[in-house]
Amino acid sequence: MKRPPLQADERTALIGWLDLQRQILRWKCEGLSEEDAHRSVVPTSPSMTMAGLVSHMRWVEHMWLEVLFLGGDEKQNPAFDRENEDSDWHVDDRPLAELLTEYEAQCARSNEIAARASLDDVGRHPDFRAGGANLRWMLIHLVEETARHAGHADLVRELLDGTKGYY
Repeated sequence: MKRPPLQADERTALIGWLDLQRQILRWKCEGLSEEDAHRSVVPTSPSMTMAGLVSHMRWVEHMWLEVLFLGGDEKQNPAFDRENEDSDWHVDDRPLAELLTEYEAQCARSNEIAARASLDDVGRHPDFRAGGANLRWMLIHLVEETARHAGHADLVRELLDGTKGYY
């Protein structure tokens, strides 16, 4: 894993740091058995499994760039399900490899969306206050949320099998 260049323009730095955090989340999943990927180790947060984290982050990417920034249909995203709280975390027994493939595809889609827009462009979804943020703000938020959950993945992985490491 590589950090973004020390001397970079704003877009390169933002996407570089976001990509690094995405890589850390994927790395924390390497070598996990399906059983461990779906095992809860945080009694007060039973949905916080490695598989749940990956699913959640896939839908976070979708929420911010496809729904709030592009103005897409929120009904496609389980994070908007008001009747089933945290439904974007619920993965049942879906294979971790499948969830990671979906996450990687969503990250690639997010990068495509960001590459085609100005950092000053404002989101287009009229029904959500956060849809009024510009792309720069949304990317900074994605760096923050991805890093936060990569930190959760550090702890979950350590509790699962003792594996530690920064990157």
